[in-house]
Amino acid sequence: MVNFRTRTSIWLVGHCVFLTVLAIRAHAADSEGVAMPRWSGFYVGGHLGYAWGDSNWTIQGPGAEVTSGTFEFFRPFDPFKGTGSYFAGLQAGYNYRLPQGVVIGFEADFQAPNTLMGEGTIASLSVGQASFSETVEMSGTLRGRLGLVQHGWLLYGTAGYAWSYEQFLRTQLAGGTTATGTTEKAAAFRNGLALGAGVEFPVAVRWTAHVEYLFTALGAETVMFPLAAQRLDSDLSVQSLRIGLNYQFGEGADRADGPIPPKSDQWSVHGQTTFTQQYAFPFRAPYRGPNSLDSNSGRETWDAVFYLGWRLWPGAELWVNPEIDQGFGLSGTFGVAGFTSGEAYKVGANLPYARLPRYFVRQTIGLGGETEKLEDAPNQLAGTQQANRLVITVGKFASTDVFDTNRYAHDPRTDFLNWALADTGTFDYAADAWAYTYGAAVEWYQGPWTVRLGFFDLPIVPNSTDLDPTFKQFQWIGELERRYSLWGQPGKLAVTAFLTRGRMGSFEDALQLASLTGQPPDTAAVRRYQSRSGVSFNMEQQLSKDVGVFARAGLADGSLEPFAFTDIDRTVAAGLVVNGRSWGRPDDTFGSGAIINGISSEHLACFNAGGLGILVGDGKLPHYSPEKILEMYYAFPLLGGRATVDYEFVWDPAYNEDRGPVSVIATRLRYQF
Repeated sequence: MVNFRTRTSIWLVGHCVFLTVLAIRAHAADSEGVAMPRWSGFYVGGHLGYAWGDSNWTIQGPGAEVTSGTFEFFRPFDPFKGTGSYFAGLQAGYNYRLPQGVVIGFEADFQAPNTLMGEGTIASLSVGQASFSETVEMSGTLRGRLGLVQHGWLLYGTAGYAWSYEQFLRTQLAGGTTATGTTEKAAAFRNGLALGAGVEFPVAVRWTAHVEYLFTALGAETVMFPLAAQRLDSDLSVQSLRIGLNYQFGEGADRADGPIPPKSDQWSVHGQTTFTQQYAFPFRAPYRGPNSLDSNSGRETWDAVFYLGWRLWPGAELWVNPEIDQGFGLSGTFGVAGFTSGEAYKVGANLPYARLPRYFVRQTIGLGGETEKLEDAPNQLAGTQQANRLVITVGKFASTDVFDTNRYAHDPRTDFLNWALADTGTFDYAADAWAYTYGAAVEWYQGPWTVRLGFFDLPIVPNSTDLDPTFKQFQWIGELERRYSLWGQPGKLAVTAFLTRGRMGSFEDALQLASLTGQPPDTAAVRRYQSRSGVSFNMEQQLSKDVGVFARAGLADGSLEPFAFTDIDRTVAAGLVVNGRSWGRPDDTFGSGAIINGISSEHLACFNAGGLGILVGDGKLPHYSPEKILEMYYAFPLLGGRATVDYEFVWDPAYNEDRGPVSVIATRLRYQF
C-alpha cells in the first residue's frame, strides 16, 4: 500500500513536472530559433534528481524469532549538512527515428546518491536492542525507450533492467548475546525492473533537456549477520524524478525541426571530470601517530562536475554545480600540513557520492569604463561587462572563488596540486570539510584597484562537515588588489585579511588541562567563543608571453587552533609557470613551486604533547623543523583531454625532523567541455 508520504511526494512531483514543462515551453516560445535534433544517433549527458522509496524487511533470529517492518528511503534536503536523498548521474544512449515521428532507442545510466538510506531499531529479550540500516551506494539501469516526436518534442515511455549496490549495517545497542557496540556489515547487489516516462526537448544546437519519472522495483535479497545469528531479508522499490541534459552526436542534430529553444547566451552548461592518482614512496618513519603520513602508500580521487548557469535578468546569473566525488587523499588526507593534493577533501569515500557544493547568484552592476568581452566558461556566461563595476555574489560557494585567487597557482585540477600553492597556507577560510560554505561577497572594481569584502558561515565545530545554521559563528574576509604593468607585462598584488569569530580552543588552555588530566592536549575540550585573525600577500607577474611567476606569504594567530583549513601559522611560497611554446609544444605547461610552512611555539608544544591538528599529529614532536615542499608538474594534451605528471618532495612532513623526507608522485587525467 502506498503511504501518505509517498502519495504526497507523487503529487508534488507531478505538479513540479507540469510547471517545469510549462515554464520551459513559455521560455522557448519567446526565443530565437536554432538548429534542432532529428532524434537519431548517439547521445551522452548528465542528470540530477531526487528519490524516495521503501524496503520491506524481515529479520530472523536468533533462533526462531522473527521481526518485520519497513525502512522509509527518504531524506529531505538539509542545506547546512548538504545531505538528502538526491542523486547525480550520467547517461548514454542511442535513438533511431522511424517514419511518422516514432523514436525507438536504448539508454544506460548510472546514479551516485547522496544519502539514500533507511534505518530502524528492533528490541526483544533475546536480541536486546539493535539498529539496522540499509544504504543504496550506487544504482543504474539499462532501458529501452519508445516515443513520439510532437512539434519537435519527444514524449516517451521507458522500461528495462535496474540494479543497485547496497550496504547493510547492524549495531548492537544494548542487551542480547552480542557485546554492546558490536557492528556488523554486509553488502548486496539487487536486480530488478525499471519503468517510467518522460519528455525531452531541444534547448540549443545539439543539446536537449529532459524531465523523467522512473519507478524501480528491485528484487529480494538476503544478508547474514553471523555474530548476532540473524538473517535479514528485504526488497526495495524506489521512485525518482530527474532532470537532465543530453548532447546529441547523431547526424542531423543541427537541422531545424521544431520549437524555438532558449538563446544560447541566456544559459550555459559545462562539465569536467578529473582522476588523480598519488603515491608516497617509502621513507624513514621511526614512529607514527593518528594523523601521520603512511610510508609506501597510494590513493586516488575522482570527480565529475557540471556547471549549469542561467541569466535571471540583465547582469544577474544563477549557477548550480552538481558534483560526484570518490576517493581519498594519501593516508586519509593526513600527514602533511601543506597537503599533497587539492583534489582530496577532508572526507572521502570508496564509492561515488553526490554533492551540491555550489549554488549561488551573481549580480554585476556596471559603473562605467571600457567594455570587456566575456567568453562562455564554467560559472561565467558569455556577454560583456564594464571595467568599473560592482559584483555581488550570494549563496553557497567557496570563498576562494573570490579571494586569494592567482592566475598561475589556484586550481588543483589544472595546475599545482599542493594545498599551500593553490591557496595561501595560513588563509584559514570558512568552509565545510569539502571547502564550501554559505556567504556573500562584494567586489568593487575601479580602474586598477579592486576592493573585496565577504561574510561567510563557519562549521558548527572546527573542521567538520556541518555548517552553523544560526550563522552565530562566522568569518569576515577583506581584500585589496592592485593591478599594474611592469616592463609592459601585466601583474597583480593583493593583500587578504580574515577575522574568524567562533568557538575555538587555545593551545595554552589545552596544555594546562592536559597537565591536570594526564591525557594528550585536546583543543575541543577547551573551546570558547573568541576571535582568530590572519593576513596574507599574493602576487602574480607575467614575465613574457610564455613565462609567469607568483608568490604567496601569510601569517595567522598561532595561539588558537585553525578552524577550517590546515595546520599552518606562517607560510612563504613562490614559483613559476612556463608555456611549452619555446620547445615546440605550445599546448604543454611546466610549473615549479616551493613552500616553507611553520607553526607557533604553542602549536608546537601541543603537538609534542600528543595533540592532534586538522591534518597532522605524529603523537609527539621532539625535533621540530619547518615543513618544506617542492612541487613540479608537466601538463600536456592527451586523447582529447589533458594529462599531468607531478612530483612533490617533502622535507620534515608535519614539521617533524624524525620522519621523511618523502617523495610523492602523481598522475592526473582531466577531460572538460
